[in-house]
Amino acid sequence: MPKNFLVATFSNADRLIHAVRAVREENFRVYDVYAPYPIHNLDEAMGIRRSKLPWVTLLLGGTGLLSALLLQFYTNILDWPLNVGGKPANSTLAFIPITFELTVLIGGLASVVALFIRARLYPGKRECLIVEGVTNNTFALVLRKRDELFDTARAHRLLEQSGADHIEEKVAEL
Repeated sequence: MPKNFLVATFSNADRLIHAVRAVREENFRVYDVYAPYPIHNLDEAMGIRRSKLPWVTLLLGGTGLLSALLLQFYTNILDWPLNVGGKPANSTLAFIPITFELTVLIGGLASVVALFIRARLYPGKRECLIVEGVTNNTFALVLRKRDELFDTARAHRLLEQSGADHIEEKVAEL
């Protein structure tokens, strides 16, 4: 379903950050910002919250740790106990390497899968750039017009005052 956007392009990262802050001060929601390289403090200016991805890694890494310990305990104590030189079957120190490896493996794979799901990245997805040149030398600020209450004229004036090079309304599927 196509959506309506107001797109402002900038030739300077400083003007882009100034525009983002000005737009947010006037209670407009920033849909997205496109830049050819990472910009320091842009996340703070956009009001983006911290990611929950580390929690996914911690939770599923802990699941990997627990499953490794349970698997080794089950196989060494219950399923196939071996008496090796009179040593105890429940030798937790021997479990450390496999436990560490499964914790890192499952935590890492879970992070990658969670990132792909959250970013809506999947095989065969085609890129959709709202403005030509955002991967080369153009910075773009995109505001989504959700309803009739969106004051396009006020947003247009605000973006012009912030130093936008070009402002246009677009209909796209992002």
